[in-house]
Amino acid sequence: IPPPGKGSLYVRPLLVGTGPILGLAPAPEYTFLVYASPVRNYFKEGTAPLNLYIDEEFVRASPGGAGGVKTITNYAPVLKALARAKDRGFSDVLYLDAVNRKYLEEVSSCNIFIVKGNRISTPAISGTILQGITRKSILEIARDHGYQVEERAIPVDDLGDADEVFCTGTAVGVAPVGGITHRNRRIEFKTESSLVCKELYSTLVGLQTGRIEDKKGWTVEIH
Repeated sequence: IPPPGKGSLYVRPLLVGTGPILGLAPAPEYTFLVYASPVRNYFKEGTAPLNLYIDEEFVRASPGGAGGVKTITNYAPVLKALARAKDRGFSDVLYLDAVNRKYLEEVSSCNIFIVKGNRISTPAISGTILQGITRKSILEIARDHGYQVEERAIPVDDLGDADEVFCTGTAVGVAPVGGITHRNRRIEFKTESSLVCKELYSTLVGLQTGRIEDKKGWTVEIH
């Protein structure tokens, strides 16, 4: 396992259809497995602020689809857009909604948050984004810290007024965003040490490591 702060032990459950079938139908048998792997920080930037790109050509998920389920179909559509963004020097892609192409949805593999003053906003769960466990944890911690928390439709134009933007995810943890490029315009955000996301992440890690008493019952002792 990597030293504290240098990575983590990633535990991933996996369910795969393995029954004998060739046609388009649910598999008659499935294999469930869990594997664990030491991992470094998800982004090559480590704890440095991310540099995101809004790609209006591609969408991650559409209403009525499987966007709210953690399945391989959520990741296949983002691969081309992600590769193109990385070739241009960006960390990842921030996707907009499929209907209006003007509301924030999520990044390729993590949820997005924006901060303005004492208000923290994240896109509402509507069937097209993942209801991440880190997202849920950060929302609860933010309320405990006295922040006004909103789950709502966030117009892309709100980025221009945001003080801070950050991402959350199991592999990502909590990662600050330094800038987002949209239609050749780069919007920059606060990245100094007094970030709201660092305050919230410090509490989350404290609960995970036992440094802060867990009164929520989030940690489980494994024998």
